[in-house]
Amino acid sequence: MTPDKFAESLSTSKEFFDRSTRCLTEELAGYKPTPDMMTVAQQVAHVAQTFDWFIEGAFHRADGFDMDFENHMRPVMAIGSLAEARAWLDKSVASAIAEIKAKSMDELQAPLPEGPVMGGAPKLCIVGAIEEHTAHHRGALTVYARLKGLVPAMPYMDM
Repeated sequence: MTPDKFAESLSTSKEFFDRSTRCLTEELAGYKPTPDMMTVAQQVAHVAQTFDWFIEGAFHRADGFDMDFENHMRPVMAIGSLAEARAWLDKSVASAIAEIKAKSMDELQAPLPEGPVMGGAPKLCIVGAIEEHTAHHRGALTVYARLKGLVPAMPYMDM
């Protein structure tokens, strides 16, 4: 594989996410099935922030991933607009894709810093982790949609 192929995987993951969640509109931005869950907009913002978190931890922090999740959740929980959350996601995905494309295979195969998140694994492993995390929240949001009587699009159609 090449950096372009890894970047393409991120793009595909975003496309699947967008297809599955397109039925969720701004009117549902504040919807959450239970009081202790994230809203639709917060779920999307969390996905965006996680793209940023993986890129930062793999390529911009010598000590790896910032594990202060309480602090990370503050800007996510402040999001009330689905349009704002989707804009954040668009920006984060574009940035991650550009970052991956700009790396050589040697850079992508360099080990992640030791630590609790894939410590010592090749940096390119973050691509799969981002895909899995995005798929997890894509699934959660399709449940939100179904609870509101909506039918999410099949993510793999019309490729």
